[in-house]
Amino acid sequence: MAHDPISDAVLQLLKSHDPDAAWALQREQDRQDHTIELIASENHVSAPVMHAMGTCLTNKYAEGYPGARYYGGCKYHDQAEDLARDRAKQLFGCRFANVQPHSGAQANAAAFLATLAPGDTFCSLTLSDGGHLSHGLKVNMSGKWFNPVFYPLHADPSHPEFERIDYDAVRTVCMEHKPKLLMCGYSAYPREIDFAKFRAIADECGALLMADIAHIAGLVAAGIHPSPFPHAHIVTTTTHKTLRGPRGGLILTDDEDIAKKIDRAVFPGMQGGPLMHIILAKAIAFAEALKPEFKDYAKRVVTNAQALASALASHGYRITSGGTDNHLMLVDLSARDADLTGADAEVWLEAAGIITNKNGVPNDPRPPRVTSGLRLGSPATTTRGFATDEMKQIAQWIERVLEAKGDESVCNAVQSEVQSLCERFPLYSSTAHA
Repeated sequence: MAHDPISDAVLQLLKSHDPDAAWALQREQDRQDHTIELIASENHVSAPVMHAMGTCLTNKYAEGYPGARYYGGCKYHDQAEDLARDRAKQLFGCRFANVQPHSGAQANAAAFLATLAPGDTFCSLTLSDGGHLSHGLKVNMSGKWFNPVFYPLHADPSHPEFERIDYDAVRTVCMEHKPKLLMCGYSAYPREIDFAKFRAIADECGALLMADIAHIAGLVAAGIHPSPFPHAHIVTTTTHKTLRGPRGGLILTDDEDIAKKIDRAVFPGMQGGPLMHIILAKAIAFAEALKPEFKDYAKRVVTNAQALASALASHGYRITSGGTDNHLMLVDLSARDADLTGADAEVWLEAAGIITNKNGVPNDPRPPRVTSGLRLGSPATTTRGFATDEMKQIAQWIERVLEAKGDESVCNAVQSEVQSLCERFPLYSSTAHA
């Protein structure tokens, strides 16, 4: 399996310096090399992005913002952060960017802090229908400090928009509760979002519109999914997932007053010193996403997701909403086998070298730790170089493993075949990350 020379050098250094840490790193490197990653929120970064995170920028405190730091010695950190901000603005076509949030959840929290007072009402998708925990879960800060109200997906199976956003319901909920903030963008929603419709509803009820595009950011950047700009007042995202950057967050806006509030909310409101090594890696990832080949990658992400969804449907699995427009799908396992759970499927598939995550489906009767579904995605497999034929093969393997209910001999046989496929598509070959 091909590795880039720097990774191998780091591993050799660790083996002599800290064998226990080296062992864990080696095992994880082997796991990623030889398994198929289908978790929709994960991806494989390029070698330059990965190694930027291990540079000397981690040694420095740089509290504040370029030109206004609370420590000396930040000249080159200012340049790195400006590079990241300028590239983010170019990538998403907006006027202001804050690249300091440590994660997407931190970005959301900072946006709330900038726009809401404790107890204020905001509106988001019912969490069990695909919303994120930072969009109003009771035990999360967003649900404890603020007052979330929720809109549902279309719940009538006979409706042509079944399990898609019910914009009439969004308007009804917003007109009843008059939230200060209306949220769109989701953790497990496979269809396009009509940001213009959301903005019209936000304007009518007097709310700001916030789009959390953590999952679809790479597709938005590549022009494969409609952009939240100019409709959204605030856009938050992670920088990993489809954007294929380091793990971190990002906040964007076109509004100067909101931008100032967000900057104050991130620092000193939510965080101390920024992770400058991660910000440098973000800058590199944004530059990669600005290249023409990234648009080709994003197109293939969608094509591969649709191929996998179609192939699974042909085996009798129900794909919620009838398919996917983006990088992910929700697979309702109960339509294939009423006793099959997402928890079981996740464990069995991992034993076969296929990494997934259990996920509830809309109106799921099972609890979140069990679930009736799987959330599958194509970003990582597409990065690896897989095309539609490989996605169809993956669907066949999933069917073999689940049909056998995780039988050890079947899992072992599939794992061997998975490993052979992975060796044909090494993660850091010349074809990966194209």
